[in-house]
Amino acid sequence: MRYKNSKKDNYALTLIKGVILSFIITLVSFIVFALILTYTNITESVIPTVDSIIMILSIAIGSIYVAFKVYKKGWLNGAIVGLAYIAILIAIRRLISGNVQYNVYLLVKVAISIITGVVGGMIGINIK
Repeated sequence: MRYKNSKKDNYALTLIKGVILSFIITLVSFIVFALILTYTNITESVIPTVDSIIMILSIAIGSIYVAFKVYKKGWLNGAIVGLAYIAILIAIRRLISGNVQYNVYLLVKVAISIITGVVGGMIGINIK
């Protein structure tokens, strides 16, 4: 694949950077949200919604980054970032809790991750 910039980054490294960027955004966002949750009167019932919003924004930004760097097949590169992100989250959850419930909720999260990656990739490839 060719790159917009003249750096000699390879394709896999760019994908890894995009996924790492997504996780950094997720980590920072969750820390900020935890502080807000701790020091305000916001109830814990908003956690699932905020979790989904953070996941979507993180994947979108990581996908935009990758598609901007690799200017071919933005939708595919974005989907790869989304799929890698959710796969790593599932693996981490399995390591921490010992099990993962494979149900409709998880399937919806996987679908949202891939779709978000595709849309982010489309946006990233069209940024000039």
